[in-house]
Amino acid sequence: MAITQNATHDHRQDLLRWYDQNKRDLPWRHTSDPYAIWVSEIMLQQTRVETVLPYYEKFLGRFPTVEAVAQAEVEELLGAWSGLGYYRRARLLHQAARQLAAAGKALPAGIKELRELAGVGAYTAAAIGSIAFGLVEPAIDGNSERVLARYLGLAADPKRGEGRERVAVTARNLLDKRRPGDSNQALMELGATVCRPRAPRCSGCPLEPSCQARALGNPEAFPAARARVSPTRVHRRVAVVQREGRVLLFRRSATSGQLAGMWELPWVERLEGVLPEAQYEDRYGGCWRIGQGLGSVRHSITRRAFEIEVLAARLGEADAIAEGPEAGWFTARDLEGLPKSSLVTKVLAVATRSGALAGGE
Repeated sequence: MAITQNATHDHRQDLLRWYDQNKRDLPWRHTSDPYAIWVSEIMLQQTRVETVLPYYEKFLGRFPTVEAVAQAEVEELLGAWSGLGYYRRARLLHQAARQLAAAGKALPAGIKELRELAGVGAYTAAAIGSIAFGLVEPAIDGNSERVLARYLGLAADPKRGEGRERVAVTARNLLDKRRPGDSNQALMELGATVCRPRAPRCSGCPLEPSCQARALGNPEAFPAARARVSPTRVHRRVAVVQREGRVLLFRRSATSGQLAGMWELPWVERLEGVLPEAQYEDRYGGCWRIGQGLGSVRHSITRRAFEIEVLAARLGEADAIAEGPEAGWFTARDLEGLPKSSLVTKVLAVATRSGALAGGE
């Protein structure tokens, strides 16, 4: 039985009632500040709520307004973002804040104007517009897309063509014009907590009476599984070099793409039959002495799975680092505010547990 438009309209209030009774208590749901909502949406892109929570209020405390972001150097933002991943988001947030500052404007209240900001795509513009400004615009993320694909019993790919159009039309029909932001968040919340990818809790779903996937008896079959690409395995050696209580890091260039401008520990590819000392000398200059293994780290970034061998290493006092990459020696306190990836944090944790990493002020 196909879902009629009238039936979809009837579910608007069911969905909002469910949301009012069951929504998680999240900090960005306690503000009407468009800037704070914008920050939450940028942080939540491709990132779980649980990961974002420790960063959100700390970031707002340090950068409470658009103007504060615009006036800061990008390295300050990257430092506050360290460990959250997908660092391009922080760079684009900084770029957008400077766009607004240069124009002397506040965060705009229109979808078209929001889309003109760096890092703001269709979903993010709709989310900010509906939640912060009450615009009647469906915001469809991965969670709400799954809910709608199951609700419709959609055989087509919900990301393309006819499938995408049906999902968009249904999402718009479910929007309450008086509470569009809550309507959008209700669908997302439903997907995150009830209509989960595995073992959905259908008995607690306000859309269950009309859900086509439920009627067919196999909700997990929707949306249709897409072919998964196996990650590329990357094997590296990462060196932890200390001198007088400080650790040696190198800064990636601003044009290096992923993790541009971030600080990283010296590394080389792990090649069989090749001495790591020679690799380090070719890459960084100086005379390297590679010591004992300290442990290993596994880390994933997009479609790459890193297997890292952590090594102790030394450079002599007179050894010169190659011209090119910016290098620095940092104390434990320095490292706290340094823009660095979560991989660096993991490697330093291994070195600390092994007893090889000394502290320092």
